[in-house]
Amino acid sequence: MDTWDKAPGEVVTFGDIEAERLLARRSATCCPACRSSARRPPQRCLPAGHLARRGPRVWLVDPLDGTANFVAGSPDWAVMVALVERGITVASWMWRPVESRLFVAERGGGAGRRILCPPAPTAADDLTGAVLSRFLDPAIRSTVASNAHRFAAITSGSMCAGVDYPMIAEGDQHFALFQRTLPWDHAPGVLLLEEAGGWARRLDGSEYRPAQTSAGLLVSADEPSWVTVHDQLLGDPGNERS
Repeated sequence: MDTWDKAPGEVVTFGDIEAERLLARRSATCCPACRSSARRPPQRCLPAGHLARRGPRVWLVDPLDGTANFVAGSPDWAVMVALVERGITVASWMWRPVESRLFVAERGGGAGRRILCPPAPTAADDLTGAVLSRFLDPAIRSTVASNAHRFAAITSGSMCAGVDYPMIAEGDQHFALFQRTLPWDHAPGVLLLEEAGGWARRLDGSEYRPAQTSAGLLVSADEPSWVTVHDQLLGDPGNERS
């Protein structure tokens, strides 16, 4: 397989480039007036802060989310597309080819085949989730490590947003914490989760917007579980509230 490094520890494959070209052509056909923002190669990407200013509509394309998994032969990778209108994600598609699974969401129209997040437990020690620790701020990483014992289970995630978000929407886990929030990684999944009844907020409690480059995003099956995770995972390690 042809691969090369786009950054230390991050690879690009020939499949990424071909998928990007195909999706760029198809999106231009669907909406000729829209602009396209694909994630590879980096120099072709629109800066995230410009998403709301480069015309009313922008396509966000992640041709191969979970490239390292793809190269390793894992099925945990996805093709992800989102349509952003005036800075708001209005539609998204996440396609997992190995499993032939497609997740679709439309703002105000629900998540695909009426996916609804099952209610999450109310106690931290019944909650399971993922913490994507690779890019975590050192202070947050230390706090998370000190508080992880409060939860039923915390994993490092699948390394593919196209897997992590549907897991919450379908009830296979209850939350996920991300530090790096590149728009093509999160705009599709946040819309899917919100339309399924889930909750996605920045660490300060503000709403997620693709154009914002601030770090940190906590997503959960519902608002009460988001509050519990935020309080118990990111709070003072000396506070042992349950």
